[in-house]
Amino acid sequence: MRGQRRVWAALLAALLMMFGLQTASAAGQPEAGQTGKAGAAAAQVLTWTAGNDIDKYLSAPATAVAGPATIVFENSAATGNTTGMPHTLTFATSDPEFNNDVQLNILANPFDAQGGRHTAEVTLTPGRYFYHCTIPGHGAMQGILVVTEGSGEDTTAPEATAEVAGTQNTEGAYVGSASVAVEATDEGSGVDRIEYAIGADGAWQPYTAPVVVDQVGTHTVRYRALDKAGNVSAVKSVGFTVVAPQSDDTTAPQTSATVNGEKNADGAYIDMATVTVSASDTGSGVNTIEYAVGSGAWQTYSGPVMVHQVGTHTVRYRATDKAGNVSAVKSVGFTVVSAPPQDTTPPVTGVSVEGSKNSDGAYVGSAKVTVSATDAHGSGIAGIEYSLDGGPYLAYTQPVVVDRAGRHTVAYRASDKAGNTSAPLTVSFTVVTGQVPAPPCPEYDERLTVIVGEVDSGVPNRVTNNRCRIGELIEDEKEWTSSALFLKHVKGVLDKLRKEGVLDQREYRAVNQAARQSGIGEPGQTDGYRKILDGSAAAFAKWQQVGGGSFALNQDGSITSGTTKSGLGMLWFPERKYGDFSLKLQWRDDAPGAGNANSGVFVRFPQIHDHPEETRPEWVAIKYGHEVQVFDSPTGDMYKTGSVYGFDRVGLAGAGVTQKGTWNDYEIRVEGQHYSVLRNGVLINEFDNTGGQDFTPPRSDDPGTDGRRFASGYVGLQVHGTTDVVSYRDVRIKELP
Repeated sequence: MRGQRRVWAALLAALLMMFGLQTASAAGQPEAGQTGKAGAAAAQVLTWTAGNDIDKYLSAPATAVAGPATIVFENSAATGNTTGMPHTLTFATSDPEFNNDVQLNILANPFDAQGGRHTAEVTLTPGRYFYHCTIPGHGAMQGILVVTEGSGEDTTAPEATAEVAGTQNTEGAYVGSASVAVEATDEGSGVDRIEYAIGADGAWQPYTAPVVVDQVGTHTVRYRALDKAGNVSAVKSVGFTVVAPQSDDTTAPQTSATVNGEKNADGAYIDMATVTVSASDTGSGVNTIEYAVGSGAWQTYSGPVMVHQVGTHTVRYRATDKAGNVSAVKSVGFTVVSAPPQDTTPPVTGVSVEGSKNSDGAYVGSAKVTVSATDAHGSGIAGIEYSLDGGPYLAYTQPVVVDRAGRHTVAYRASDKAGNTSAPLTVSFTVVTGQVPAPPCPEYDERLTVIVGEVDSGVPNRVTNNRCRIGELIEDEKEWTSSALFLKHVKGVLDKLRKEGVLDQREYRAVNQAARQSGIGEPGQTDGYRKILDGSAAAFAKWQQVGGGSFALNQDGSITSGTTKSGLGMLWFPERKYGDFSLKLQWRDDAPGAGNANSGVFVRFPQIHDHPEETRPEWVAIKYGHEVQVFDSPTGDMYKTGSVYGFDRVGLAGAGVTQKGTWNDYEIRVEGQHYSVLRNGVLINEFDNTGGQDFTPPRSDDPGTDGRRFASGYVGLQVHGTTDVVSYRDVRIKELP
């Protein structure tokens, strides 16, 4: 086995050299065949180190000398990496401003074969190298390595000179404008850039072309140069005077000013007012604009004036043209007030239920639910939302009338214009038909169409005369001992519904055909599936929540995420591990507002508590198992429903957007390393786990030398956050031979 690994390592090294990549040697030693080069470069070792930071290296060299060098890149526990985050050290080769003769790309992880410490031998040439580290899901850190000639360091600054050009009068002043051209030379590392500044207080700016000064008056232009070794020349300056051309202009400039900012109801500016002054002159042209706040001194206007001080203010302004004409002084007045205290208190909500009640307190026929909200802290009510029987939150615009017989719960909440949302409250009640309670339905099925097993008939799942929906009478979740018995039951249900006028003949045939195609009752179709989440409190208690978030058990037997606790976490089934299996369940997108549920089904991950090094235990499933995605937003994460997260993408073009608030059948089949994902009976993804990853760069925390995941493991359900609400029910699993 060791001999095979050496062969593979040699082949990999050869391939990397073909593509211009430097291989990293083990334990900080040079590769075989590089001994001589390593010896020549031993005196110049350049070391980069990384830790937990994602925006900077812990240490990095700034300068080097041309010639052989040993690059050392370490990202390990010794350098402060406590999270296992992989880092890269890459020299860019596509930017013409930097050297492109060293192709270096090292991926280091504290848990790799080198323990996160890698070396490479390179030959550096004079100039600058740009290096960076791209981290998946985060930003990038970067820097510049300056390389100088020979064995000595460049410590000599560039030489810079300037020349002023333009038309001069007899006194030597420049008429109309003056142009300042700056040049620089450097015999060491070379000129990197030239900078200039106008006046004694002007900011330094990059010099790219001669600087034209056309403002009438006496001026000073400062300049300096920097070389590639970082040496800066002494600041020099040139002085000159600009005068206006001969003109018969006797008209002063035209001026105006505007005040902008956020206003309150009284027209006062909240926290700040911004005054913008403009001037125009059709004669000699505007030379300067000046302003003064209140009775203060005149100041040169160079950009909008921001006034923060609370109180009533006046800003005066004037302009002078190049012929010396000064405009009349104008002014603008305004008031600045402090912002009101921030509203951090959510609204207060209330609810009332109305209707005719029987002697048991149940509402006869229907119940009308009215929700109210008040906000006593200034920002006002932005909106009210409600959720009926664990469904998605909907905008509340008028009282909600509930007329289906049974026990119901309405949750409600309100948001104010400051973004505060009240905690959800609930009201529960019972609705009966007339004086006789509605008969209990065999199942609970709120899907929009009649789906038998996993076959969608396309027939609306309407409420029948006994207040049960069609799908609830089909009983496709019951354990049927034979297909014939199930089909006889379905025919009896359909005959009755056809007679009552609930179904027409076409719908009758469609549901009957779906029942035949479902395979319910046939050997191998339902036999052998173990219900591990059947809607009972006893089954739910066998699951375990780790990390953040939570799932809550609803009255209808489903569970809903993110209702009582925020954060990312997982609900997992710790009773046993599964090898090859078929996992079936139903899920529903219950995300509030315009959002979409974000969740996933974890499979084949190891025992959570066998990995105490994971401070967030839900990451054991993410790092060592596979997540089959549940996420159908048309924007956001590229991994849509059916994707194997981080390994195999499914886009909306392949699966489509699932309608919110409807139940979906999900089957995940794992046979060997082949994964199949079916939604509502349609195959939407197949994935062979051969080690290829979709992350760039690949995730280095994948266990196993060949990139394959575990052959068996546990199953779990992800909770992503309080806004990524998803519901699950009827989770069952069957081991495959």
